[in-house]
Amino acid sequence: MVRQSLGSRFFDIVNAGILIAVALFAVVPFLFVLSGSLTASEELVKRGVVLFPTQFSLDGYRYIFSTKTILWSLGVTIFITVTGTLINLFFTTLTAYPLARNEFVGRRPIMLLVLFTMLFSGGMIPTFLVVKSFGMLNSYWSLLIPGAISAFNLIILRNFFQQLPDGLEESAKIDGCNDFQILIRIVLPLSLPAMATFALFYSVGHWNTFFNAILYINDNTKWPIQVWLRQIVILSQGGIGDSQQMGNDYVAPPGEVIKMAVIVVSTVPILLVYPFLQKHFAKGVLLGSVKG
Repeated sequence: MVRQSLGSRFFDIVNAGILIAVALFAVVPFLFVLSGSLTASEELVKRGVVLFPTQFSLDGYRYIFSTKTILWSLGVTIFITVTGTLINLFFTTLTAYPLARNEFVGRRPIMLLVLFTMLFSGGMIPTFLVVKSFGMLNSYWSLLIPGAISAFNLIILRNFFQQLPDGLEESAKIDGCNDFQILIRIVLPLSLPAMATFALFYSVGHWNTFFNAILYINDNTKWPIQVWLRQIVILSQGGIGDSQQMGNDYVAPPGEVIKMAVIVVSTVPILLVYPFLQKHFAKGVLLGSVKG
């Protein structure tokens, strides 16, 4: 066993201390929000910052879930997240794989067009007109189709496919596999880390769907949870908005606690998905970013 020198031990101690401090800076805000959501409104207003509440209260969560509207919108968000992520992975994979093949004619002009979309976009109004012209207003397709492919994720996944050994595809062709069979049986099983990484990217984006839902969906029964949580915050502040849209079970908000509860409700569900994909996260991104 190799013994560490005194300088090496000192470096490890300093490095560990810095990492612990950085971790605390990242964790403490979450603990503050979680504790604030479980604190009585009087204590939160009096103390301002509460990490260890003395008066526990679930009034914020009772207010949020005082109507079935929130549970329905949560189901809408889950549907959008799952369906949208599958659509994103499907179209991104089918586009990235041909662009990674050297024998694919026209792949360079197509890649230039993809890169162009990363620098310039049509803008909000032209995009709205396109969505309207295709009859997708007030439907979930308006949240799923316009962003079906991310140019950044497409480029990273294409680079990942290019790093796969050519001998695998050649041997598969000798065995009689066509391009789709090679993609499904050879390429995708080897690309699970990358797929998990982009699934996380896409799912977080769909879970946080907010602005597009306000633009394209007028029917409040189709709103995702992020839009409803925004509405709850507005109502809790006594600002604009009609309290009747919360339903017949609408109750008065308990003050500042409601804001903390809203953050917890909108963050924790998608946060729980990350540990299952974390081991693939860094590996998937690095594998696709080594080769240009």
